[in-house]
Amino acid sequence: MSYWVMWLVVVVLLAIIEASTVNLVSIWFVISGLVALIVSLFTEAFYIQFGVFVLLGIILLVITKPAMNKMLKEKETKLNLERIIGINKIGEVKVDGKLWSAVSDVKIPVNSVVKAISMEGVKLVVEKVKTEKPKKKASTTSKKKSAGKKTVSKK
Repeated sequence: MSYWVMWLVVVVLLAIIEASTVNLVSIWFVISGLVALIVSLFTEAFYIQFGVFVLLGIILLVITKPAMNKMLKEKETKLNLERIIGINKIGEVKVDGKLWSAVSDVKIPVNSVVKAISMEGVKLVVEKVKTEKPKKKASTTSKKKSAGKKTVSKK
């Protein structure tokens, strides 16, 4: 039996093993087995063929396995709560006693007075109202003025 036939059998067996697994381990040895098969056509020295097979398989495994794992890694799908953590532009506004989700182009401090500009889906687009220094007035007057304004609150 010639050595090239033996290497062909090794390559086919390793390819079957690789096809039945998803770990990408024996694929590197399939490639090194093909190179060893080609080397066997040029030399009868089995130790050279075997050395090429082992060394090339290990080198391919060490060099390319981390890159392949990174490429084939599935992206983690974040849950709604995880997705919004760290986003500063989403908040709530209270309008007529009801809470609405709100978005803004800029960060607005909590309990600021805001003005609704438009709606995007179910969210109000708001901007901060530039307020003057409040004048001291009777308590009934300040309650009437604050009834129509919206305030930002944290979720």
